[in-house]
Amino acid sequence: MSLLEVRKINKSFGSNKVLTDVSISFEAGEIHSIVGENGAGKSTLMKIIGGIHSCDSGEILVDGHPVQIHSPIDAFKHGIGIVHQELSIAGNMTVAQNVFVNREPTNKWGFINWTELYEKTNAEFEKIGVKIDPKVPAGSLSVGMQQIVEIVKILSQNVKILIMDEPTSALSDKEVDHLFQLLKKLKAKGTLIIFISHKLKEITYLSDRVSVLRDGRFIGTLDRENMQIPKIINMMVGRNIDQLYPEKGKKGDQKEVFRLEHGSGKGKFTDVSFRLYAGEITGMFGLVGSGRTELAYSIFGADRLDQGTMYLNGEKYEAKSPIKAIEMGIGYLSEDRKNLGLFLDMSVKDNTVVTILQKLCNKLSFLNDQQAADQTKGYIGELQIHPEDCLLSKVKNLSGGNQQKVLLAKWLVSQPKLLIVDEPTRGVDVGAKSMIHFMLRKLADQGMAILMISSELPEIIGLSDKVIVMHEGRCKGVLENVDLTEEEIMTCAFREEEDVI
Repeated sequence: MSLLEVRKINKSFGSNKVLTDVSISFEAGEIHSIVGENGAGKSTLMKIIGGIHSCDSGEILVDGHPVQIHSPIDAFKHGIGIVHQELSIAGNMTVAQNVFVNREPTNKWGFINWTELYEKTNAEFEKIGVKIDPKVPAGSLSVGMQQIVEIVKILSQNVKILIMDEPTSALSDKEVDHLFQLLKKLKAKGTLIIFISHKLKEITYLSDRVSVLRDGRFIGTLDRENMQIPKIINMMVGRNIDQLYPEKGKKGDQKEVFRLEHGSGKGKFTDVSFRLYAGEITGMFGLVGSGRTELAYSIFGADRLDQGTMYLNGEKYEAKSPIKAIEMGIGYLSEDRKNLGLFLDMSVKDNTVVTILQKLCNKLSFLNDQQAADQTKGYIGELQIHPEDCLLSKVKNLSGGNQQKVLLAKWLVSQPKLLIVDEPTRGVDVGAKSMIHFMLRKLADQGMAILMISSELPEIIGLSDKVIVMHEGRCKGVLENVDLTEEEIMTCAFREEEDVI
């Protein structure tokens, strides 16, 4: 008998059919992954199990018995808890307060019993073999440790089914290893872990079984022996993706678009120099804390250089503000699409044209709505943003991968000469990832200079023409990508001598 089973689950949002007759069984003491392209219905299915959404029809069984789950409270009553991709940590509260929020032990006068609270929190961490001071502010912890706090908060409510939605998207390799060890301990204790991720290497390393959804339908479940990545991809997209990365660009006249000389900023990076050329994708790789994103902020005018000089198209360039940078032909696709990249409560159309509003307004500053719609429809088609009739849909109602495509459209419509893309494929499925890779190569072939920041070495090697290697705020080298290996990049990052390029 399965610990959890969903039978013939159907769900629609308006005219958009999200899930159709989905049936999957889950066993106690297994890590069962759910994969599929963005918009396949993974998160919706998990939210139905977790009581955030209600299904239109179908049933959920726990321990073989049908249950009614209409809220997260109902889900907890049946031992089901979700750790969402966006953590709900209150940074100004202590670890203990986060773990037992709204469930703090109190004394006879109704005040929090702090001694008991800290003891209970320590006991919960001891169950999973982790030590975190319950008295420290949760916001002072790393993202990885905050995620552990979130997991303990769920486990402290005696869940036997733990759902994790994209848990590694913002974690370092070390934090991912720590998380995986924790999940294996929970599995050994009989906990069912339902794991959603777009990272297929993680899936095949961690999972006992993997179930595939495509276009809201259940395609099949693979056990460990049959869990080959090409087979999973074929089930996800309905076709083979033989080439995730396009061919490298051909060397042109090497026209310099941007140059940084001896740039330093706010203790985040020091004495960094490099050049970016038209028609090239330059990758920038570095571990957490290497100063990559802070450097991008300085180029885009969101931060100032403390020292150094920038040149744009051969002329000295001072990044006074993002608005000035956009006017000068620079775009920046943020790694944090929800907080810094998109206006989630606004429509796809409004998000797409926000960088060119002045061009679409008449002399009285009224927006030409038809032109805005036409521009947006073009990118909806070119970038395969789904659903196709999403022109006026709020961005927050799209899947993560389609949100990322809208963010890309927002910058493509401004036709920049230099486009900085920071983790451009984070949290997107393999099909969308391939499409974004080919789009970036197409833009470079058309003469754009692209600086691609990525923490994924396969992406850096597969897409870049050259690679800037950052480590602890310094540029350790600029490597030509000719038969470049991951080992060569990591060796460059950690070598003692510093090359001035």
